[in-house]
Amino acid sequence: MRRLTKAKKRKLKRRLIFIAAFLATVLAVSNIAAWFIKNTRNVPGGKTEKGFDYSLYNVKQPSVRKMLLTENVNSRPGTELKKVNGIVIHYTANPDTDAEANRNYFEGRKDEPDENANKVSSHYIIGLDGTIIQCIPLNEIAYASNDRNADTISIECCHPDETGRFSDDTYNSLIHLSAWLCGKYQLSRDSVIRHYDVTGKMCPLYYVDNGKAWDKLKDDIWNYFLDCKKTENTDKD
Repeated sequence: MRRLTKAKKRKLKRRLIFIAAFLATVLAVSNIAAWFIKNTRNVPGGKTEKGFDYSLYNVKQPSVRKMLLTENVNSRPGTELKKVNGIVIHYTANPDTDAEANRNYFEGRKDEPDENANKVSSHYIIGLDGTIIQCIPLNEIAYASNDRNADTISIECCHPDETGRFSDDTYNSLIHLSAWLCGKYQLSRDSVIRHYDVTGKMCPLYYVDNGKAWDKLKDDIWNYFLDCKKTENTDKD
């Protein structure tokens, strides 16, 4: 067997290094492509899903009872909401109270001294029976989510006990309302977040303590949205 010369050995070594580097690059590109497909096709991870045609879906607006707050510096400042990049879910932390009582609490902030008042409100409150009350117009900010007030819609949810778990009626109305908002603002599944995800506050408590329940809630919202795909009949209406 003929021995390779030093020059040929060096040439072979360079070729093997090139092949190894090429294969490593192909593997890296494949991994990046797989991650990109996963995060932009089935379950969107950003504000909108790339390549996703929201116009093909039509979630009907849920029934909403408008009880807008009086404009005031403590709960409805009248500040324009210029963009919507997400939906923030809260719980009232006030067990077994209804939506109207919590709305009236927000309204009462207008009577507090400006320097001492808690600045709190929410765009929507969902009651134990599923009633949805709107407190703030969607083109104005609410005092609910700290540094995300400027680009989110907030939803407060009533709950029957201290666990913070929503009743079935509250849950179902939350799914419908959130899915409608996702369609209205072209938001993704992961644009629905908890107050906890903004500040670390244990809100909504049950869905912070139970990560699987939170994931299911987001899945239920997104699946509700996907189930509202237009048909030929609805397109003609």
